[in-house]
Amino acid sequence: MSINWEFIMMTLPLYEKAAWLTLKLAVLGIGASLIIGLLCSIVLYHKTTGLVRLVQAYIELSRNTPLLIQLFFLYYGLTKLGLTLSEHTCAIIGLAFLGGSYMAEAFRAGIQSVSKSQIESGLSIGLSNSQLIRYVILPQAFSVTLPSLGANCIFLLKETSIVGAIAIPELMHITQDLIGMYYQTFESLLMLVAAYLIMLLPLSIFLTWLERKVRYAEFGN
Repeated sequence: MSINWEFIMMTLPLYEKAAWLTLKLAVLGIGASLIIGLLCSIVLYHKTTGLVRLVQAYIELSRNTPLLIQLFFLYYGLTKLGLTLSEHTCAIIGLAFLGGSYMAEAFRAGIQSVSKSQIESGLSIGLSNSQLIRYVILPQAFSVTLPSLGANCIFLLKETSIVGAIAIPELMHITQDLIGMYYQTFESLLMLVAAYLIMLLPLSIFLTWLERKVRYAEFGN
């Protein structure tokens, strides 16, 4: 099978533009999901009255419904309630809503790994709850949580392939359009795979390096 290099060169700018859009959506969605996950884990740690059940309900709803359904509800369902959001806003909210629950579980596992003796030691020297979380719990929990956080970031970056369902010209959407117009299936899919590799491989390498550095710091090496 010969590769149509002329087609690849012609569509390269389209893939470049779509890749930047995909990366932008992923960064915003991941950033928001980290904030949501951290806040939810703190609520679960403190067992805040009235909020624990709400956070637990959110986590179950988010983890047990597909991203595609969530996007359809945001983009099409909310219009019935008089609230219209742009497709980019829906994509970011959808990624954050889905990722926040996974990040919350990752943070919660890290927080629970901190021994009670260290928490009691922090309280005994007069640290407030906020200081305890900031200076004692989160720094230690981060090293335990990092592998899960990294896996979730990669997962959310790959999940951006779903947002094309609401007419966002990201990588998958562009690929489907090009296949439909030019019938160059192999070349289009080749460009799609290459684009995701260019984004995911450096991220994976960086997260592996960061995990190793944090592990060494944890053991004092």
